[in-house]
Amino acid sequence: MTSDVKISIKNLYKIFGPTPDVALEYVRRGMGKAELLEKHNHVLGLRDINVDMHDGEITVIMGLSGSGKSTLIRHLNRLIEPTAGEIRVDGEDVLSFNENQLRELRRKKMSMVFQKFALLPHRTVLENAGMAMDVSGVSTADFEHEARKWLARVGLEGNEHQYPHQLSGGMQQRVGIARALVSNSPIMLMDEAFSALDPLIRSDMQDLLLELQEELKKTIVFITHDLDEALKLADHLVILKDGEVVQQGDPQDILLNPGDPYIVDFISDINRARVLRVRSVMKEPSGDAQDYAGDISEKDNLESVLSLSGGDTNLTFRVVRDGETVGDLSMKELTRALVPLAAASESRQKGR
Repeated sequence: MTSDVKISIKNLYKIFGPTPDVALEYVRRGMGKAELLEKHNHVLGLRDINVDMHDGEITVIMGLSGSGKSTLIRHLNRLIEPTAGEIRVDGEDVLSFNENQLRELRRKKMSMVFQKFALLPHRTVLENAGMAMDVSGVSTADFEHEARKWLARVGLEGNEHQYPHQLSGGMQQRVGIARALVSNSPIMLMDEAFSALDPLIRSDMQDLLLELQEELKKTIVFITHDLDEALKLADHLVILKDGEVVQQGDPQDILLNPGDPYIVDFISDINRARVLRVRSVMKEPSGDAQDYAGDISEKDNLESVLSLSGGDTNLTFRVVRDGETVGDLSMKELTRALVPLAAASESRQKGR
């Protein structure tokens, strides 16, 4: 395990039912989810999950309802016990932790942001934000400065003495994020944290999370069923189906090189121009004298480059990072990248 792996999951299985150890043997021999339920009345939650989550990155776990994503995140702090497998945090075996060690893990190393906000209705915004420190025995006077600081950072300055019912859904979720930040834990678990919000508020919350992450470099595990959200947030994307990992890796690479028909279907309607970044389709600098149409960043999305080009497919842009040339991007290459893999394959077949 490399030094920058914060959370390591190896050969993780979860089976729900009265005799999961017996059912596990059938699963290891190849029995699928539907057959296990039909023949043995057990539910396959997770099957042989192997994922490394790196320090300072956002790992997004996504899939449709019933894919196992929420089951997986609840294993990390042992809200759910696995049937088999290994979970390590900073190299330590979480499954061997006693009650005191587990309590310390949940209080100091991992914070959790829930879909339904999970605020205490009888406590003020300030008291909710400082809840993690409060349960550790720290007085309100001692955590107040820290709570005020993070409430201000998430845009809630001046709301400290209001109660949750006086806030909008988006504001309540900001309190949840502030609470996770006040705890000062290096790992944040976010289970469908934005899915209950309206689309515009949801987009604002995603932007806020990315802005905070740029500075704080937390290790974030984010659960979602929304592909646009996953592609926007993820440094590392893990796609689940029926409790199994279908594909994982750089989200840009998954979009350009889907490894399974399920993924091809999943990404078929995505706005590729908005999601794909220049770094994913640029070429190495040619070294020849080029008549560049302008400079672009490797972080720009293709939609912005399309706008810059005015639709001229003969242009080539210079890709720069910190003032240095790191690549070329021709509009012809950009246009090819916008064609989904299945459509591109079909086009080639017709041309034969």
